[in-house]
Amino acid sequence: MAAPTKAEREACWGARDEFWQCLDSHGDDAAKCEKLRRAFESRCPQQWVKHFDKRRDFLKYKKKLETEGYSPPEAAGKA
Repeated sequence: MAAPTKAEREACWGARDEFWQCLDSHGDDAAKCEKLRRAFESRCPQQWVKHFDKRRDFLKYKKKLETEGYSPPEAAGKA
């Protein structure tokens, strides 16, 4: 598979940004952003879609840690 051209990369990133913006404005309700998700998937290589999905999850987790801090889970079977 050939590397995406500059125009294809920019189209992919634009579709990703629109989709993420929709998710942000609808509280991560993917059903309301289904059309943008399909556009994102059609404009980006499948591996990129997987990477960007993981990246969004990581960024949300990182933001949560920064705002709420880390609280270790209670050990279930403390001796």
